[in-house]
Amino acid sequence: MTETRTRTVALFAVDELQNGEMRQAHLPEGNPIAVYRVGEQFYATDDKCTHGEVSLTEEGTLSGCIIECSFHFGSFNVTTGAPVAMPCEVPLKTYPVRVQDGFIHVEI
Repeated sequence: MTETRTRTVALFAVDELQNGEMRQAHLPEGNPIAVYRVGEQFYATDDKCTHGEVSLTEEGTLSGCIIECSFHFGSFNVTTGAPVAMPCEVPLKTYPVRVQDGFIHVEI
């Protein structure tokens, strides 16, 4: 039986991201992720659209909990990663987020 281990990575301070904003962060391996603030909640997904391979933080628009990719105007729910508008059909990978000591952390 293979045991899967997760670890937590601190990204940046909570006050660096305001409600309705998103920001790109990099995991220790260099992979870019998108971090979103919706109200007082924080969410994290892969930063690339699964349809057009465009950076969501650089080219996307966040409206509530929906991120729209400007490449083909498909969109995803950032709380689940689920696609909510065509042509996107493959969900975004999501990462569990928690706030600790004023910093945003993701589990990888």
